[in-house]
Amino acid sequence: MSTKAGGTFDLTSFEPEVLDEGPGAALGRVRITKTFQGALTGTSTVNMLSVADVEGSPVAYVAVERFTGELDGRKGSFVLQHSAPGSQGEKLAISVVRGTGSGDLAGIAGDLEIIRSEGGGHSYVLEYTLG
Repeated sequence: MSTKAGGTFDLTSFEPEVLDEGPGAALGRVRITKTFQGALTGTSTVNMLSVADVEGSPVAYVAVERFTGELDGRKGSFVLQHSAPGSQGEKLAISVVRGTGSGDLAGIAGDLEIIRSEGGGHSYVLEYTLG
């Protein structure tokens, strides 16, 4: 049976780097740090590879994110894998990478949803199991 956990997070740093700027798209790398509040309490580091269109708008990305802290009072860490295949309405997928849970979070599996508010804030819902 899965458990749903929610809260908010803040971006504490955003460090973009253009790797390849060519016809039709720019390829980049971004390092992001976050601070989580709510059921997840702690920090994470995201390492992202991205594609931007000729206007500089993001159109696709893949990333890995290591969270360290607590989930519903259990201490440990785990890794999330992000995949956003395009800007034409495709669904952003963020999943816990099996086998990456440590400490009290060993055996975690699940999916994370990010919700962006109109004011620019971020919240999340993590649906997970601990096995």
